[in-house]
Amino acid sequence: MITQKRKTKETSIEVKLNVEGTGKSKIDTKINFLNHMLELFAKHGTFDLELKAAGDLEVDQHHLVEDIGIVIGQAFDSALGDRKGINRAGFFAMPMDEALAIFAVDIGGRPSLKFDVKFKKDKVGDLDTELIYDFFEGFSNNLKCNIQLRSFDARTDHHNAEAIFKAFGRALKMACSKDKKLKDYIPSTKGLI
Repeated sequence: MITQKRKTKETSIEVKLNVEGTGKSKIDTKINFLNHMLELFAKHGTFDLELKAAGDLEVDQHHLVEDIGIVIGQAFDSALGDRKGINRAGFFAMPMDEALAIFAVDIGGRPSLKFDVKFKKDKVGDLDTELIYDFFEGFSNNLKCNIQLRSFDARTDHHNAEAIFKAFGRALKMACSKDKKLKDYIPSTKGLI
């Protein structure tokens, strides 16, 4: 289990992460719907994740949500080290009733986010939906990974978000998983990620 912390004038965040866990989580972001999404992410990725976060919610949710994405990305970056033996890329198509999310990730050292997701309302539960983009941008930039995310045909924003975070967990699990054939191999023709 690795620990990653970030403290600014706007937020204070601590993450404990075991990439090769069993899906146990203890999440406290002060945003109930984000707690739920990160619990889904941990369960579907089988990551053990503890997260305690506080921020200037009296201003708005932006700083906290973005910084949580940053710190989780940093935690995965630290946990994966030099990337030896990992699959590097992963993808998953997750249905959630009428909703469908497709999430693909490449932990290849090149941060990029393609976010083709639309929400109908400004909020889902108590989470500002526009900030889901900022969460994934912070994550992508700090894990240095390429993310392609699309969702389709969601009747409700709740199902849309659930499909996204479940797909996120399962795709990242595939990318982080060790391949026994790779052993000490870095999955890049460059020999470096």
